[in-house]
Amino acid sequence: MDTPRHFLDIDRLDEATLRHILDSAAALKRGDSPGGEGRPLAGRTLAMIFEKPSTRTRVSFEVGMQQLGGHVVVLSEGNTQLGRGETVADTARVLSRYVDAIMIRTDDPERLDDLAAHATVPVINGLTDRSHPCQVMADVMTFEEHRGPIAGRVVAWSGDGNNVAASWIHAAVRFRFTLRLACPEPLGPPAALLDWATAAGGDVTLVRDAAEAVAGADCVVTDAWVSMGDEDADTRHRLLTPYRVDEALMARAADGAVFMHCLPAHRGEEVTGAVIDGPRSAVWDEAENRLHAQKGILAWCLG
Repeated sequence: MDTPRHFLDIDRLDEATLRHILDSAAALKRGDSPGGEGRPLAGRTLAMIFEKPSTRTRVSFEVGMQQLGGHVVVLSEGNTQLGRGETVADTARVLSRYVDAIMIRTDDPERLDDLAAHATVPVINGLTDRSHPCQVMADVMTFEEHRGPIAGRVVAWSGDGNNVAASWIHAAVRFRFTLRLACPEPLGPPAALLDWATAAGGDVTLVRDAAEAVAGADCVVTDAWVSMGDEDADTRHRLLTPYRVDEALMARAADGAVFMHCLPAHRGEEVTGAVIDGPRSAVWDEAENRLHAQKGILAWCLG
């Protein structure tokens, strides 16, 4: 049996494969489709497992699969045997007999890896606490629609060094752009991840000053300060207030720089309303491109 084409993290695929996925996504967005077929995944079924609430991930995957001609089965931990003690491995084995691919959104990255290790169909990472690769594929697609090729450009991250920041680090190495991260010391990305980026030849730096990170950047990115499951909200707000993306911080970026945020956003916290709703904001294109990027991922996973 052939090894399934899993989409687990950006760093697990090479640049050529990632670029192929984005090229397919762009073609599908234009209305083209692989092999000239209008519904290339007709007769295929995607199972989606949600252990965390979702708006964009659920809707974009469900609509995308349907637009490609396929079907979707939505599962939550509360309405499957996963919530009653069945192992992830057994769930993977069973679902592999019913469906053609599995997407999971979970807190625990080990559950994703366990699912992929035992499934005989492709597994897609819809988000874990470690990474969010589908989001950042959509982000790269969005940047290139607005500013052209991302290779050699400068992206600045201001805020929590969270799972989305981790996927930006993976992307900086694979797509060969400069990434400057401004994070408070207790909320920086894992040291091992930064060491990986350096060893892999990436241009990734961590600083404490948001203005330093953003100076001359082609893109400024942030994320919510308090996410599902985060504790100590007051402490996080205190640490992250200096990293709010406001008009003054955006003014330090390059002319034509775009602002991105994976959403949901909290105006007045990590970003001001004037920035996210302003002329430099690409967040709505970014949200739409979750649909198209994931269609590219589905098409690649399912051949």
